[in-house]
Amino acid sequence: MNEKTTDRRTLKTQKAIRNALAELLMEKELRKVTVQDIADRAEINRATFYKHFLDIYDLYDKTEQEVLVEISLLILQLGELPPSRLFADLVDYIDKNRVVFRLIFSPNNTGMMREKLARCIDGLFRQVESETYSIDLGGSKLCYQTCYRSQGCIAVLERWVREGFTEPKDFIVKTITELDTTVGNLISARHK
Repeated sequence: MNEKTTDRRTLKTQKAIRNALAELLMEKELRKVTVQDIADRAEINRATFYKHFLDIYDLYDKTEQEVLVEISLLILQLGELPPSRLFADLVDYIDKNRVVFRLIFSPNNTGMMREKLARCIDGLFRQVESETYSIDLGGSKLCYQTCYRSQGCIAVLERWVREGFTEPKDFIVKTITELDTTVGNLISARHK
């Protein structure tokens, strides 16, 4: 059998499983979702689910790890790209992975994935600001400023996802960029 066909089929199955979990999380809490629920929703059998994941929590954890790594790589570009380009890439990534982000921002999610995403973004913003302005990475002012910056970014993205991606991507990019530029200007003015 051709490896590319197998890879494509595997990716398609895993996407169907993640889609099913995201849809189910719109209806009930993670702890109440069963493998059978996911299998039924994804139109696969339970054995197929178990070929890819150990259980519901393994599916959730692997999805979480994948997203955090990919988002981290995007945000690390902040020092190299203007904010508008970084946020355009971030919004494009979210748009291409709508199901995963519906899962992250689902009201029935444990909240841990959203919190880890926020901490990841905050930590990366703090690292970039610390290197850019030669500021103590653990300084209180920097910690509060990057917390505000990252939570604002997450709040706009969460609202966009929860409202069903109704606003155009350009609008979301412009909104986040304007808000972030204002905060960024305040940070840089204080450290000059």
